[in-house]
Amino acid sequence: MADTPTKRRERRKAERPGEILDAAFEEFVANGYAATRLEDVARRAGVTKGTIYFYFDTKERVFDEMIRHVSRPQFDELTAFLATLNGPYRTQLHALIVYLYSRFGDERASRETLRFLIAEGARFPDLVERHYQEFMEPLVEHVRALVEAGIAAGEFRDSTARRFPELILSPSLLLDVWRLVFDKNRPIDVDAFVDAQLDLLMNGLAT
Repeated sequence: MADTPTKRRERRKAERPGEILDAAFEEFVANGYAATRLEDVARRAGVTKGTIYFYFDTKERVFDEMIRHVSRPQFDELTAFLATLNGPYRTQLHALIVYLYSRFGDERASRETLRFLIAEGARFPDLVERHYQEFMEPLVEHVRALVEAGIAAGEFRDSTARRFPELILSPSLLLDVWRLVFDKNRPIDVDAFVDAQLDLLMNGLAT
């Protein structure tokens, strides 16, 4: 079927909110929330400021929707990856840790989302809660289930790790924060860091 001018206009209209949010991401990264102006977002997106207000009624709404926009693909990819895990629980846990480092450690959107949550979390408590419910909580519970299943299968020793799966995930968060704050002057060898965590984790859980 021919791509008519009407259909092209409809497609452009459907794509415009995403383009605005992509532009907003770049402006918020460059200037922070307080210093970002919607007119600069509009200029970067190639639209008028009024167009932004057609889709988003406030700057706060732009910021909130921007976080959702850049985070959604990460949520979807993680969910899809978790569904592929199989085999021994030790192997599954190892694969998950490696995935988290390889997928999110070098992912700019992931690092900047963490920066936004830290810097603006007090201003946007609902955003922080949503991010926890949509991303962190499912991940924490999946790790908890892996550890408990590994204990039941005799692959892991029965330890308090089942109560605090956050301990298993915390080194990856530490590395993200370190890279945000200190990476320019105190870079970490990421591959060696990951190997060290896996060594501590797997030996700590071993029967």
